[in-house]
Amino acid sequence: MKNIARIAVMGLLATPLLLASCSKDDDNQLEGAVPKSSFTFQVNTTEFPTVVTFTSTSQDGFLYQYNFLGENAVATGPTVTRTYTRPGTYEVELITAGKGGTSISSKQTITIPDACTNASFNKLVGCAASGTRVWSFDNAAGAIVRETAAGVQISSSGALPACQLDDQFSFSNNFTVNYESGGATFRNGACGSSLNRGGSFVFRPNAAGNPQIVLKGRGAFIGLPDSVANKTYDILEATDTRLRLRGTNPDGTRTIITLAPFDATAPFKLLLTGGSSKTWMLDNDADAPIVVGTEASPSLYFAGVKPGGLPACQSDDEYTFTTANIMSYNAKAETFSANGFSCQAPQTGTTPFVFGPSAGAGLAQLTLSRSGAFIGTTDASPTERVYRILSIDDKKMTIRAGSGQNGGTVFTIKMVAK
Repeated sequence: MKNIARIAVMGLLATPLLLASCSKDDDNQLEGAVPKSSFTFQVNTTEFPTVVTFTSTSQDGFLYQYNFLGENAVATGPTVTRTYTRPGTYEVELITAGKGGTSISSKQTITIPDACTNASFNKLVGCAASGTRVWSFDNAAGAIVRETAAGVQISSSGALPACQLDDQFSFSNNFTVNYESGGATFRNGACGSSLNRGGSFVFRPNAAGNPQIVLKGRGAFIGLPDSVANKTYDILEATDTRLRLRGTNPDGTRTIITLAPFDATAPFKLLLTGGSSKTWMLDNDADAPIVVGTEASPSLYFAGVKPGGLPACQSDDEYTFTTANIMSYNAKAETFSANGFSCQAPQTGTTPFVFGPSAGAGLAQLTLSRSGAFIGTTDASPTERVYRILSIDDKKMTIRAGSGQNGGTVFTIKMVAK
């Protein structure tokens, strides 16, 4: 019976770590009292992700292994910490080894709270949707405000440069944060090389009167890389449509940034409007600046004219788009009308437009609100007044008039920035 007991104890010590340090006499008899394994734990409720500290209260032991049941994870030492990014209940047990063998503690259940019950965190990461929300600078005056430590305003931004407006800051309910610059990062007063990076963050629900975001990792930032010394941001406001953060700068001043949910079409509107107002013309230097056909065969009905082949009263037309969703058409002296295919009285005017995702092939689309409004040619999509942006950069743009649904006629139009 004695040998059976010895074999059972040795079986509990089968892991290399525990077995290596246990002493025995010459005939394999374990010496000393059998440990009594137990532990306590402390849940840090001041921040997320939740850190739990486990402390052994075992007797007669000198080796400790915590088993995190259901997680396929272990940790060794009398005191260990474990970080939980997901809410729920978790079971933990402790194996303690000593001179007299090993013992296993009772299982204890750890309850991890859900950060999504906090309204600010919920909106920050979009808990009700995918659990990840992407933010970018609000394209309005005052998106960046600098103030004294006492809250007196020092400066307020006007129109932001394009290399800021296309920045994306993604926050997830797994406490990750990712920054994508869109090609360039604005710092030290100018657009510079990209500072794309990812990392993690800590959320403090009740710090200093405001919820806070604390970024981890070297060089991490939200909004401006050359401000906020400690990478801690107070959340002043968090809704589905607006995020306002405040950070303290190295000189003691504070910077407040206002972000809005990132719109995947925003970079294309930025190129269309230049960040405020931008004028485009038909690209009369291009081959076939306007072709007519179907979605499947865009030049089926009209293959276009050669470079320089547009009528003068059409090639000099100007189309100005603003961030306020207004298009102004300047016909100069005349408008080339499809009714008679001749230069006629100018149809100069303005129209609101709706900008958003493309309903068909394209990066984005705009729909002109005023009846009779057009881009490029008067007979392009006269009923729908839908223009899809197929390609765009700061100098060239190709749009397609018409939805192309059910084999309908489409006009593909090449434009150039004035």
